[in-house]
Amino acid sequence: MTSHDRIVIDPAVMVGKPCIKGTRITVELILEKLAAGLSYDDILADHPRLRREDIMAAIIFAQPQDR
Repeated sequence: MTSHDRIVIDPAVMVGKPCIKGTRITVELILEKLAAGLSYDDILADHPRLRREDIMAAIIFAQPQDR
């Protein structure tokens, strides 16, 4: 499973923002929490449905792609 297998974009969910598959937790929210200084463990405690791999997938998804 690649990082993008964990991320979905569905116009019917969170107005089409990239989300962790099976949740309404956006990549944006995860990145905001990391930028605010929360640790992976803090984020996982706040969102029990997430896994560490979901946080890493959000980071990878947000990285600019050289195309």
